[in-house]
Amino acid sequence: MNVITQTRTPPRLTGEFLMANMALMRDDWLTFLTRCAHEYGGLVHINLLGIQMYLVSDADYIEEVLGRRHRSFIKDKTLRAFPAVYGNGLLTSEGDFWLSQRRLAQPPFHRERMAAYSEVMVAYTERMLTTWRAGETRDVHWDMRRLTLEILSKTLFGVEVPDAEAQDQKGSRLFGIDLDGENWLQAVDQVIFNIIRQRRASGQNPGDLLSMLMEAQYDDGTRMSDQQLRDEVITLLMAGHDTSTLVLAWTCYFLAQHPEAEAKLLAELTSVLEGRLPTMGDLPQLQYTEWVIKETMRVYPPVWGFGREAIEDCEIGGYRIPKGATVFMSEWVVHRHPRYYDQPETYNPDRWQADLAKRLPTYAYFPFGGGPRVCIGYAYSMVELVLILATLAQKFRWTLAPEPPVILKPGLTLQPGNGIHVVLANR
Repeated sequence: MNVITQTRTPPRLTGEFLMANMALMRDDWLTFLTRCAHEYGGLVHINLLGIQMYLVSDADYIEEVLGRRHRSFIKDKTLRAFPAVYGNGLLTSEGDFWLSQRRLAQPPFHRERMAAYSEVMVAYTERMLTTWRAGETRDVHWDMRRLTLEILSKTLFGVEVPDAEAQDQKGSRLFGIDLDGENWLQAVDQVIFNIIRQRRASGQNPGDLLSMLMEAQYDDGTRMSDQQLRDEVITLLMAGHDTSTLVLAWTCYFLAQHPEAEAKLLAELTSVLEGRLPTMGDLPQLQYTEWVIKETMRVYPPVWGFGREAIEDCEIGGYRIPKGATVFMSEWVVHRHPRYYDQPETYNPDRWQADLAKRLPTYAYFPFGGGPRVCIGYAYSMVELVLILATLAQKFRWTLAPEPPVILKPGLTLQPGNGIHVVLANR
């Protein structure tokens, strides 16, 4: 039980502030939350049409929510609103059941498994680049979306995406299913259940993530049901696909506008790789490449904010949070806060030198969440992002196309409205 030792009331938005920012609340949620944090401090109470929300932007307070007091919170209603998609997978499950699932799902993400995954990541990126031509204009958001989906389908299911699907310019496809079309979830579910049944019948183990999940055992010796396997697989597929897509697409966007960062990236790739494809063994030497990725996730975090619901009266930073309230933490707000970063809105990968990550408070930078529920695919994602960028940047450079304009479109993730169109040039 969480013991309440203090009863301070958090700062609350005034009616005057709300009236002055009505347009932002409607049209620019990111700027509105940023103003709330700068005006009212690290924790502020926001009443939105009867919904009690507490915006937390102090890194120490966030550590309390995600770390020390995590048992006082569950995932918020936003994620629980999609039971048909995520089922009872790691993203939405709670309590002892979540903990047992986390333990079973962890081994496929151990570092020793990454070498095999990394070969797929590089090979598929190289395959995609054979379709790129100097002088053409491409939407790298779509390209990265297809690429990360192809990689996931192989590492997760051991399934190759046919070349015809890889070249489809209309949308993102998996198993021949248009993921932007109607009834896609039902169709994907049918394919996933068929794969699971075929694996059980054959007894084969191709070494992919699905096989490892199927072999994992609970303490009583039982294994996951078909339904639970489906829930874990679809969670990994949907969550891992979108976030990696966005980091790579936004990285292309920033490098197109920061030639000094692109030059430093190329210098490192030339020195370390000398024209060959990157491997997992190169990662310790690809330091600046990693800084580029980290800076993208700082300035344009793919998940720009998320909530937790209090399941009991509790205390954060000495402030009382009532049961049922939503605590909202925004990577967008915290990653751009001058309390933690010099020139926070400037894209500058060099800021990560001299061990900035170790000097920052732990939750001043949290693109993968934190605490016991930190993203299970964190290591997988970082390997994928660095290797894909290293492969891309060795062979092509790009500039932003004049049309259509790139706009921020924050939904559950930070999407690029209109895509990100670039003009390619050979190195």
